[in-house]
Amino acid sequence: MDDSYERRLRWLVRLTLVGTLFTAVVILVGAWTRLVDAGLGCPDWPGCYGKLLVPDSDFATLRHPDVPLEPFKAWVEMVHRYIATLLGLVVLSVVALGWPLRDRRDYPWRLSLLLLVVILLQGAFGAFTVTLKLWPQVVTLHLLGGLSVLLLFFWLHLRLRLTSTPKPTSEPRRANAWWSIAACLLVVQLALGGWVSSNYAGIACQGFPTCNGQWVPAMDISEGFHLTQTMGPNYLHGQLHADARTAIQVAHRLGALLLGVGLIALWWRYRHWQSVARPLAIVVGLYALQAALGVANVVLWLPLWLALLHTAGAIALAAGLVWAWWRWRYQEAGVYTTTNHSPYNNVIAQ
Repeated sequence: MDDSYERRLRWLVRLTLVGTLFTAVVILVGAWTRLVDAGLGCPDWPGCYGKLLVPDSDFATLRHPDVPLEPFKAWVEMVHRYIATLLGLVVLSVVALGWPLRDRRDYPWRLSLLLLVVILLQGAFGAFTVTLKLWPQVVTLHLLGGLSVLLLFFWLHLRLRLTSTPKPTSEPRRANAWWSIAACLLVVQLALGGWVSSNYAGIACQGFPTCNGQWVPAMDISEGFHLTQTMGPNYLHGQLHADARTAIQVAHRLGALLLGVGLIALWWRYRHWQSVARPLAIVVGLYALQAALGVANVVLWLPLWLALLHTAGAIALAAGLVWAWWRWRYQEAGVYTTTNHSPYNNVIAQ
């Protein structure tokens, strides 16, 4: 590799790592914005009452007389928008730095373009979150979009590190049923978590492991998962009745249980693979911590700091599983060994 190519790769490796960490910050600030009820702190988009900075009360009243200005919530919302814009600039920088390398076979140019497309869609969902007044479908997709940006940044960072490594690697493995099931369970659980949050169902169940003192509480599943809710009403604090929110919370708990089974089964399946046994053990540990945080949120009535930790746990769990999959997919030929002398030592398992 020539010097200019190596320098550009080094910068891209650093920039994608910064992008990964900064995306986590943006997601957490977004969660904080939602938890302090500041999602509609500014009733318009991209400005706030038509301004790039939060205006005074008199101007806000003239602009939107039906939406009184709450300065704290408006500033929280605008800070989230400012840092999200900075994140978009980081993505554009990655694409610009990678442009001269786009024709090289070893450079993940398509992955960079996919990251750009997703961040643009994420910006659109940010706008729809405000203009559609926290419509739960859009809020949930906005959360999943943020996680998608983070994982794409992380995957691109790992790919660039691989590109800059002179050691030859074997052909990457394709995801099999074990990894696919674990990934699907995680995506479903993340979506359920977003649905809980966007419908304000975090404390719909009092107590744990029972819900409102019952193992099978009264639930309205059809209403709780009615995905064509009417656009128009203000969804701040939610529009669903208690039984519908209970159904969402119970589904989230069952999803967590299934995810735990899937992750433990995945670890058990690959516990003798030196390259992935430890990452998968970390993933299982992160899952246990995340489950404990979920229980604590219910028992302690969703304190702000604990809810933010729960969001951070979801980020760590998703990134951990991606890291473990990366180790499994791109490990070098011959790395796989077992810790005993079973007859399977010479077999590369699927």
